[in-house]
Amino acid sequence: MQILALIYKYWKQYFLFVFFSVLMTTIFGLISQKWYKSTTSILPAERSDFLSSLTGLNSIVKNISPIKSLSSLTGNDQLDKYIAILKSNTLTKEVITQFDIAKSYDMEDEYYENISKQFLSNVEIEVQDEGNLTLSVLDTSRQRAAEIANYYIKRLDEINTKIYNSGANANRLFIEKRYNKNLKDIDSLENAVLMFQKKYGIISIPEQAVSSIKSVSILYAELYKAQIEYSIALQSFESDNPILVQSKLKMDELQKKIDQVNSGNVPGQNNVNVIIPYNKLPDYSNEYLKIYKNLEIQYALLEFITPLYEQAKVEEVRNTPTLIVLDKAVPAEKKSKPKLLIYMVIAFISSNLFGLFAIIFSEYYVLVLNRVRK
Repeated sequence: MQILALIYKYWKQYFLFVFFSVLMTTIFGLISQKWYKSTTSILPAERSDFLSSLTGLNSIVKNISPIKSLSSLTGNDQLDKYIAILKSNTLTKEVITQFDIAKSYDMEDEYYENISKQFLSNVEIEVQDEGNLTLSVLDTSRQRAAEIANYYIKRLDEINTKIYNSGANANRLFIEKRYNKNLKDIDSLENAVLMFQKKYGIISIPEQAVSSIKSVSILYAELYKAQIEYSIALQSFESDNPILVQSKLKMDELQKKIDQVNSGNVPGQNNVNVIIPYNKLPDYSNEYLKIYKNLEIQYALLEFITPLYEQAKVEEVRNTPTLIVLDKAVPAEKKSKPKLLIYMVIAFISSNLFGLFAIIFSEYYVLVLNRVRK
């Protein structure tokens, strides 16, 4: 009640103070520089991953969608990479230079660090709940705001494509090296078979031995495939990545099976053809079996690595978009700031509070002054 009495007592001063505070704030909002926001939205493109062609990882990779949700492994990594590129100093400097931001911000005499800080405060990058990434740019020119946002996305796609192609080049070189070694090994083994036949004549190998050799050669070929898969995954993922862990487990399991078959101890498989110990065969048969086994392994590996090598070459030169633009940035129809209504509300509330404080302080000052005079 006392506060209401004070307001009634000084109502003219109080009203004029609040009125002029709101009026001045409104005028300031009307004459201040207007800013416009343009927003673009993107998603990672579902381009086929080189690892998805590897039989050992195919089922895993297919189950991981890059845009399922923020928690999905591949998608999250991709969006994080996008954000890192967009926030990089290299791209920021390029945009500032391209659009002459220093002049637009009237900061031509300022250090680059100050210009960059001011510019980045008007760039918003957010990952939405749906899994898409949005980039918004605030600028005093509605047209320039849209152009900057679209330029960001254009350069993001170009830089990301360059990074992707660089990784594809490394994969191609790795596969090419293994492919050439495979051809060299086959050529060497075929010559060895020819020399053997010339020296001893063609030797008839028992069907059981041939069958077992083919079986173990398939295991060896699968092991080499697993080793290639693991080597590529090792270059592409962190040590705790489930794809890398799965590849390592498969490689270890194949090695264990090969050890069991070579030793003749396959648990729970009494009727399975296993490789015959070489010391039980004549020396010449033993030599032929070794050559024959290695040649079968190399043939099986060639069958696997040839299409892989061709795909690696295609991936290296492919230049498809790495992202999908859901919404292209367009010039805004309305200003984004200053928000006049919010300014007026803040001015009204703050002027009321300050006015009440001034009234109470004035009344208190008058009382103290009167006591002093008495």
